[in-house]
Amino acid sequence: MTFKTYLVEDNPVIRENLVGFLEDIADATVVAHASGEDEAVAWLGGHRDAWDVAIVDLFLDQGNGLGVVKACRQRRADQKVVVLSNYATPDMRARSRAMGADAFFDKSAEIDLLLDYCETLSRRND
Repeated sequence: MTFKTYLVEDNPVIRENLVGFLEDIADATVVAHASGEDEAVAWLGGHRDAWDVAIVDLFLDQGNGLGVVKACRQRRADQKVVVLSNYATPDMRARSRAMGADAFFDKSAEIDLLLDYCETLSRRND
């Protein structure tokens, strides 16, 4: 079953590649995207039931991904927030989890794990 994904990524090339991967491989539909924290927080707040998974980069054009993750704390139990970043230090993984992220993946080395995670979510929604 297709799940609705909100993507927070400021790099247009990476964003386009992620959309392709997610829609072709993970049975996801990217419903919208943002390149900055304020834009993402506003969209998520105004569309509380329009997404199943939010995939968030930490470094954005404006603000940062941790602010987006924190803003998602009041989400439904079935909604997942995933951090996808090149800054995958143990401290940043722990901080992301503490802010409410359900998972953290290294953008440069763990894309396959992200896709596996999304496929697992898709099977749960069947």
